[in-house]
Amino acid sequence: MSMQQVPDSAAGAGQKFRVVIVGGGFGGLYAAKALGDARCEALELTLVDKRNFHLFQPLLYQVASGALSAGDIASPLRTILRKYKNISILMDEVLGIDPQNKTVQLRDEQLPYDALVIAAGGIHQYFGNDQWQPEAPSLKTLEDALEIRRRVFSAFEAAEREKDPIKRKAWQTFVIVGGGPTGVELAGTLSELAHVTLQDQFNRCRMEDTRIILLEAAPKILSVYSTDLIDHAVLQLEKLGVTVYTGAMVKDIRPGEVCIERHGQAEVIEAGTTLWTAGVKSSPLGMMISEKTGASLDRGGRLIVNADFSLPGHPEIFVVGDLAHYAHHSKQPEQDKTPLPGLASVAMQEGRYVGRLIAARLKNQRSEPFRYVDKGTLAIIGNNAAVGDLGAFRLKGFSAWFVWLFIHIFYLIGFENKILVLFQWLWNYFTRGRSACLITRYPEPRQ
Repeated sequence: MSMQQVPDSAAGAGQKFRVVIVGGGFGGLYAAKALGDARCEALELTLVDKRNFHLFQPLLYQVASGALSAGDIASPLRTILRKYKNISILMDEVLGIDPQNKTVQLRDEQLPYDALVIAAGGIHQYFGNDQWQPEAPSLKTLEDALEIRRRVFSAFEAAEREKDPIKRKAWQTFVIVGGGPTGVELAGTLSELAHVTLQDQFNRCRMEDTRIILLEAAPKILSVYSTDLIDHAVLQLEKLGVTVYTGAMVKDIRPGEVCIERHGQAEVIEAGTTLWTAGVKSSPLGMMISEKTGASLDRGGRLIVNADFSLPGHPEIFVVGDLAHYAHHSKQPEQDKTPLPGLASVAMQEGRYVGRLIAARLKNQRSEPFRYVDKGTLAIIGNNAAVGDLGAFRLKGFSAWFVWLFIHIFYLIGFENKILVLFQWLWNYFTRGRSACLITRYPEPRQ
């Protein structure tokens, strides 16, 4: 069946147009919802994901710091899509695709498709130093957040038991590598955790001795923001007790220490906990698809797509989200165009557009070109402290924090999640407490 139209005889014969969506993140979920809302009787949709839930990744750092529980930012895919009777969900892993025969290879079966939407997202990036991962976990999955939470609270427990003041100081030192929005948000929330929430909960170790060090290799943190917002962010971080090192290149990460080079000088930071927020790269699925389809990859491993998000030579295969290199959103010369960033709001728009595009073609209707709406960026630093660049408006302080709170509540998937998170945030705001400060897995922290 052609991607351009569905013959009338096909629907009459009971033949369905089969759409397969790979990935239940923002891009895949919004594509699925757009197709479900289109109410195409000739459509049969299957969403494949290794997990059975959609994860609201922008709030992972709040799970890592004990402010929210895992269930607050994750919703089962079957619950989200339960009203769409033509959508099936498979908890499975994609091992490959066959563009010639139009099939997706899963672990136990081959899934045929007439249209394929790839929304596989990205993974953490250690820039060729994957050996650092055991000592410096990243923050990309729910398991990552829970592991970071375990390490953070285990470090405080180890400091409480430690009698050697030098070792205790190391346990109370936290290094965060990467000064982007995630690193800034994590640094701010960990500082508030130590200096506010846990202030009166330990007797042997002094919470005021806790050090949060934020490392950024570039000359400035939050490089996509304007200078005045960056300066404000640095000032707010320093007020919270965060030490910001810019121009700091990580040379090695070993058990209990981070080796950096800053201003031409080598330095070793003794730290009980090191966390990695420095980079993200595309899913390995991109390389496999490139080999199968001949599609080009950019330097970051993203697939270069057409103006309708299809792959060149394969109008039935679409790529959205972090895996897509989309540079058709401006009138700049081709060589000057920069691809859309890997943000949740971008993936939502792309997924929704592709879903509506497929539905329009199924109904033999004209589809409009994709128009990207830049909704700006926001980064929270702490209670009442945030920075935001919303295009015509630049916000900082309480106003940015309030807008951040509203936007994140608005985009949380599921009514129950919105109510629970709003209540939890209000409780945390007035009591400065955290309800999920749990260590859910032993063994002991490293000695």
